[in-house]
Amino acid sequence: MSACKPAQGESEETLLECYATLLSNVEHMHELANSEQWAELIDQRTSYVLQVEKLRELDATVVLDADGQQRKAELLESILEHDVDIRRRLVERRDELGKLINVTQRQRDLHRAYAPQQGSPEPFVSDDADTTRSQ
Repeated sequence: MSACKPAQGESEETLLECYATLLSNVEHMHELANSEQWAELIDQRTSYVLQVEKLRELDATVVLDADGQQRKAELLESILEHDVDIRRRLVERRDELGKLINVTQRQRDLHRAYAPQQGSPEPFVSDDADTTRSQ
């Protein structure tokens, strides 16, 4: 996203290209969320946040005409729709992991509570008749 570095004299076209690039990236992140590729999504999310910061700086320096404002609004709407869905998926994943952690903690607590009581049972001692038959 090198074209999105703020610089003097940036054009309307550059700003809109940056929004389009951000939309492309958020669409990719949406695909990652849908395919449950969580680690890669988190990596992309970090890059996404940095892109948003750079875009914010650039946006402050460029004035858009009416058509540019309309295009920016359309791009932003798409970006935000994807972002909302990605966040929803991340919350679902967080909740799912929370449930798994709770189950694991309960299993560990049960094991800690009942393992000392189980101990090692007395070995089975057979009577003489069983010993004779096995020989």
